[in-house]
Amino acid sequence: MKTSAFAAATALLVLAPVGAAVAAPPPAEPTVLASGLVGPLHLSVGPGKAVTVSEEFAGVLSVVGRDTTQLYANPGWDVAGTDHQGSTTYLLESQGAGPEDPRPLAGSLKAIDSRGRVTTITDQLGAYETTMNPDGGSHYGLSAADAAANPACVAELGALGAPASYTGELDSHPYAVAVRGTTAYVADAGANAVLTVDLKTGHIATLAVLPPRPLQLSAEQAGAIGVPSCAGLTYAFEPVPTDVAIGPDGAVYVSSLPGGPESPVLGARGAVFRVDPASGAAAPWVEGLLTPTGIAFDGSGNLYVASLFGDGVLEVPAGSHTATLFMPAAAAADVDVSGSTLYATTDVFGNGTLVAVGL
Repeated sequence: MKTSAFAAATALLVLAPVGAAVAAPPPAEPTVLASGLVGPLHLSVGPGKAVTVSEEFAGVLSVVGRDTTQLYANPGWDVAGTDHQGSTTYLLESQGAGPEDPRPLAGSLKAIDSRGRVTTITDQLGAYETTMNPDGGSHYGLSAADAAANPACVAELGALGAPASYTGELDSHPYAVAVRGTTAYVADAGANAVLTVDLKTGHIATLAVLPPRPLQLSAEQAGAIGVPSCAGLTYAFEPVPTDVAIGPDGAVYVSSLPGGPESPVLGARGAVFRVDPASGAAAPWVEGLLTPTGIAFDGSGNLYVASLFGDGVLEVPAGSHTATLFMPAAAAADVDVSGSTLYATTDVFGNGTLVAVGL
């Protein structure tokens, strides 16, 4: 199930987020670096601490330094995550993701050099999904036995537009990228997978398919989303990877925003997975997160998580698996760290804002 499948049934019950204790805010107040941004869902810090912001709703990359300048624009395309290596900026763009976009699946990884010249490393991310469908063997929704034994639940799910029992569908939304050496790691939110792209050849491969995220629906939860006959049954949601970062241990860390309601109606079901870059084995690292959409490490190994519909930016201390509130913020979509400064995009559905705060 994609994140939009339960969209009409998310406003009835609000449950408290779990697994995220509240900590004191940082000593310094965040500094606003830019505002009025249009859907700044992604950011990355480049050379000279200039911050590249993806104004995703406008199809624009902006660089915020002393001034805000446009680096790249492709209206009509989803210009998504970026990363930097040396003086090169890497970016993802796509179209056709999800049921709301009827265009054929298409996705590219591009590079922009210091002179602003754009080259395409690969434009085959959509074609890779169509050919390989990495999560095609993953089973989502109810088990076959539960679906057969509970026709009322199946009917209620169908009324919401939610499939009762299915395997991974063809969908691709290259959403975030992290670059290390000659490899780009791509979190594809539609494919439910982490892909690798060889920066020299453009070759694409599947590193990991994140596992389904099962939830046994309580009577309260099932009633709140309009499927009371599903109470007590387990529904396996899609994992929906949203960001990717290279950890201090060299592993690949991926945030997962499970499909279904993005509000707290079903609780804090998000997670950060640790993926072995050699084997592709994925294991939960932090759980109990509400809509984690951005992650970043600082130089001490502390992990920061942007919680889009949660309380703001969370911190997971090095060696810990528990998140605490670091910086309260509304609609915090992404986060990055450079030196002793944390950068975040906030209020991304309104007056999109880029802020910085000292660590």
